[in-house]
Amino acid sequence: MNETIRTQLAHRTIREFTAEPIPEETMQTLFDVAMRTSTSRGFQQAAFIRVKDQSKRDELARIGNQPYIARAPELLVGIADVRRAIRILDERGADTAQAANMSAFREAFTDTLLMIQNMSVAAESLGLGVTHLGSVLNDYAATIKVLELPKYTFPVLGMILGYPNQDPQLKPRMAATLRVHTDTYQEPESWTDALADYDEEMHTYYDLREANRRVDRFTDQIVRKFIEAPSERNPLPHIQAQGFDLGL
Repeated sequence: MNETIRTQLAHRTIREFTAEPIPEETMQTLFDVAMRTSTSRGFQQAAFIRVKDQSKRDELARIGNQPYIARAPELLVGIADVRRAIRILDERGADTAQAANMSAFREAFTDTLLMIQNMSVAAESLGLGVTHLGSVLNDYAATIKVLELPKYTFPVLGMILGYPNQDPQLKPRMAATLRVHTDTYQEPESWTDALADYDEEMHTYYDLREANRRVDRFTDQIVRKFIEAPSERNPLPHIQAQGFDLGL
């Protein structure tokens, strides 16, 4: 056990922050950490849009249906960035087709997720709080428009950060024995039975987004979110509109 691991084990989602701005020197340190993140083939096909324009912040908060996005000290959106490679190939007179295929998109997408997580750990180690924002992808086309993203780039995940102004309960996680497999995928006869204890633990957890109300049991959430309210956020048309050939 060391301080890094203690920080990671204490991870909580922070949605409300003090008015204290993050010093620019601290932000630059965090960006330096992000730039050192592992990257597929060394191509570094991940970038950030640092959103400072309040009108853009307001629009991303509307897209995400989360007002706290607009008032966070820092709002970033991680971008899969294959455009740089496309431009280099074009400037060198080389064929650009292989830089816009599904493999290139997957590499850039993965690079971006790794970069955001790496930066998040660094931020929390400095006493900052972080929230990851899948919600900025509620409307792919709208987010692309707000951020004025050119072809061969694509939004992957947003994040807000600042100094915490809340102290949420540590959210329960299911046991590692249910998620760490050896050599092959192993599962119980009944996942509902195997998760019974976790269901009860989750039911005692209070999410500050729903003050004074216990959350649904985990298995109930699975049913409600996947079956009763299926997602309509199909990214494929929007990925293709940004110039990527997914081979479909």
